[in-house]
Amino acid sequence: MSFARKVALKIPAIQRLYNDRNALLLERESLRGQLAAGPASTKTAEPPSPFFHYHATFDPQEVIRRHAASGLKPRAGYLTNYLGVAIDPKFFPSILEGRAGQVEDIPIPANWHADIAEWGAALRAVDLAQDAFTMIELGCGWGCWMNNTGIAARRAGLKIHLIGVEADEGHIGFAREALETNGFGPSDYTLKRGIAAAQAGTALFPKQEKAGTAWGLEPVFDASEKQRDEAVNSGNYDALPMVALADVIGPHARIDLLHIDIQGGEADLVSSCLPFLSEKIAYMLIGTHSRQIEGRLFDSLLKAGWKLEIERPAILRLSGDAPPFVTVDGVQGWRNPRLLPERP
Repeated sequence: MSFARKVALKIPAIQRLYNDRNALLLERESLRGQLAAGPASTKTAEPPSPFFHYHATFDPQEVIRRHAASGLKPRAGYLTNYLGVAIDPKFFPSILEGRAGQVEDIPIPANWHADIAEWGAALRAVDLAQDAFTMIELGCGWGCWMNNTGIAARRAGLKIHLIGVEADEGHIGFAREALETNGFGPSDYTLKRGIAAAQAGTALFPKQEKAGTAWGLEPVFDASEKQRDEAVNSGNYDALPMVALADVIGPHARIDLLHIDIQGGEADLVSSCLPFLSEKIAYMLIGTHSRQIEGRLFDSLLKAGWKLEIERPAILRLSGDAPPFVTVDGVQGWRNPRLLPERP
């Protein structure tokens, strides 16, 4: 079996896991309605949302509520979230179909893409920034956290610069479109097409026929030159630059938020760049794709003096004799005391 065929066989399985994640995220709609309605009969009550199962040194729900924009009005053709970010439903056609012209409620315990822990950590980084807010989103997709934290920081009166790295050609187009839709000009953001890594190089990334159809696709780092040529010639992959984190940061002396969601490479990236991260990054928000990754991050970051401020472990599904598998990524929010001494 060819290398390209072997890797292609992984894609449906990855997409099934992503669909499972979306199904679990969408369950929060009924859970939130249940919570708003008050206690229900023990015979009919749903189990508590897993998105309340976080641990934090600050109150993420207070942070989320405090950042809510007031007086939001529906915008034709877009879903507007509680911060005022306009999102084109075409970015997620299977999830957001029929939601154009709506305004979302506060995402507690979660909305269709993130939960209390992730929202709380991202906005916590905005709160801790002073005068300016510079952030990087690795694996930025449509620019979710670029737009969300950018809107929050702009409303707080901070000078902003938003940096995104994304491998999928269609998704980076979505990010550019979303940033422009939400009022960010060319001087406010930088987008790089490539795969975030500790060092420069080349990796493979699967192609999809239509942007927004598949999310969570994984790069292939360990292919030989012959295998890369075979995969690219098949038409199913692009050979893309691995963008070194130092090159992403460039001339910026300080990054107020680094959001890392790179489909399983989080611990490797952090451990490879830890001295550099400790010098440049004030706050890290990491999406974790396994319990093993979570443990590795604990080991490396705690030893390096970073402070874990919020975490919600990856949500697992158990099925018969099959190994446990992750249906929703975990979340960890880390503060760097070297750049952010503890304060209320």
